Amino acid sequence: MDYPVRRLCQTLKVHASGYYAWLAEPKSARAKEDQRLLGVIKHCWLESGGVYGYRKIHDDLREIGEQCGRHRVTRLMRLKGLRSQTGYRHRPGRYGGKPPVASPNRLERRFNVTEPNKVWGTDITYIRTYEGWLYLAVVLDLFSRQVIGWSMKPQMTSGLAIDALQMAVWRRKPRQEVMIHSDQGSQYSSSDWQSFLRANNFNR
Repeated sequence: MDYPVRRLCQTLKVHASGYYAWLAEPKSARAKEDQRLLGVIKHCWLESGGVYGYRKIHDDLREIGEQCGRHRVTRLMRLKGLRSQTGYRHRPGRYGGKPPVASPNRLERRFNVTEPNKVWGTDITYIRTYEGWLYLAVVLDLFSRQVIGWSMKPQMTSGLAIDALQMAVWRRKPRQEVMIHSDQGSQYSSSDWQSFLRANNFNR
């Protein structure tokens, strides 16, 4: 037997307006935010190769500007079945290529550069779009603080960093050795990146 909504609401001692509001918007604002945050968490977890736990995922989220607690990250990761790979060890011979090469910090925070095309800085940032994450690599001339090269890709690879630097080279055509300052991320310590620096007279 069917009963009118208003009679059912009166029986349960709830307002009919609340029912209709739930019907039009069944998910709460908190649930929607959890769903959005879960997508970002899954993206960070996949970027780590599926090895990061909640602590490192939480650190990554803070780096890209997400304001959330560690317990919330733990709850959402457990809900989705995302977990760290414990006991993981590198097996010799399984992965090809040379290991990343870390470079010394030659700039040592001397950011006041006296002439153009002497020191360039580069980094990669995240941009959230309706179709997913987009990665932007930028090259700055520390003398003028102007953006002289950039590149955007859906994956954060060494090619992203190289394309941005290649644009800077094409636009500036430096005649002297240029110092490149970056972090020690995998894109900036890869063999492809190091080879590009050597081929174009860069000093890191």
